[in-house]
Amino acid sequence: MTIVSLLKRLSEVNRFYGTRHLSTKPKFGLLFDIDGVIVRGKTVLPPVPKAFERLRDSDGKFRVPTVFVTNSGNALRSQKAKDLSKWIGYQVKEEQVVMAHSPLQMFKQFHEKQFLISGQGPIEDIAKELGFKKTVTIDELAKNFPSLDYVDVAKRNPRCGPIDPDFPRIEGIVMFGEPKAWETSLQLMVDLLLTDGMPVASPLAIPYPHIPVLACNMDLLWVAEAPIPRFGHGAFLLCLENVYKKVTGKNMVYTALVGKPSEVTYHHANRMILNHAKSIGINHNIETIYAVGDNINTDVFGANLYDKYLARYANGKGSKSRSMETLIGNNGLKRCAKACISILVETGVHKRDSEFISEHSPRDFLPVEDALCKPAFIVNDVECAIDLAFKEEKFD
Repeated sequence: MTIVSLLKRLSEVNRFYGTRHLSTKPKFGLLFDIDGVIVRGKTVLPPVPKAFERLRDSDGKFRVPTVFVTNSGNALRSQKAKDLSKWIGYQVKEEQVVMAHSPLQMFKQFHEKQFLISGQGPIEDIAKELGFKKTVTIDELAKNFPSLDYVDVAKRNPRCGPIDPDFPRIEGIVMFGEPKAWETSLQLMVDLLLTDGMPVASPLAIPYPHIPVLACNMDLLWVAEAPIPRFGHGAFLLCLENVYKKVTGKNMVYTALVGKPSEVTYHHANRMILNHAKSIGINHNIETIYAVGDNINTDVFGANLYDKYLARYANGKGSKSRSMETLIGNNGLKRCAKACISILVETGVHKRDSEFISEHSPRDFLPVEDALCKPAFIVNDVECAIDLAFKEEKFD
């Protein structure tokens, strides 16, 4: 073999292996719901360890851009990342976790206002991490206005408030997740909406529009260890909407709804997919996102809604339905995926051919096109979902 032919052959080999090397860098990313996909309550579902081994490289790190998107709102991202690391068997970083409330960090126009915060877990720490500077809890509100919390006979106190004369006017309400005492939260939130945030007297006129309301997590139902799906935060929101309308004759208006199925949440997750891709050495754009979930009305509906948004954006039409750019600006919109593909697993809320679960979408997302509630794929579990994504992308 001559030197010229040898060099030509080496060039061909280099091109071949170079191409093989490039092919190992995926052009797709994965979004996983958690409850009903990875765990039920705190019990890890059987397919999970083997399934997530396929996403692990020889160094024990992710080889596919992966983000976990949950409608849970009762924990900090750091804690959820620790839980996920334990469940799948290797490290999940905080930057890979999207909680129901995570997109609120983009809503900087509200961060300096006095907000009532509602939910369970470390809600004051959550609010601070998101950027909210001035917050009041339901318990603090009830303590300063004792006569308002009157549903529970044992807690009734006729003393009016505020006990603290410097107690601030509430400028907005943010709900991270379902509260513990629904009756107290329903009563006091409606009081704030009726009195423009300072419930010291019965209003002569009902302020409308009312103070801003931000709500996270629209799940009507979710699954834990119980054999029957449980009420989620969406059930509480349904109660609040209907009580307010019954009292005022007007619709309660959400300034923003975040968490699945909102486009804002999927856009936020899209940005995090790109960030994770870069952190694992992938510098090209992620063209396709596969969104894996167990709930037709949040996971599937949300993924399909975002896919529709991506198609509109690609055609230069932007978002018509949720006015996303109005809420978060145009930051990062140019680097979006081209498609978001919904995959429904049958280990959670959804059961094939079941008559128990009817379709129910959040009020502000109605009317719902039938196509938005139809998953692109239905598979048994998360392992099958990963197999499907790999097959579609010809990746292994």
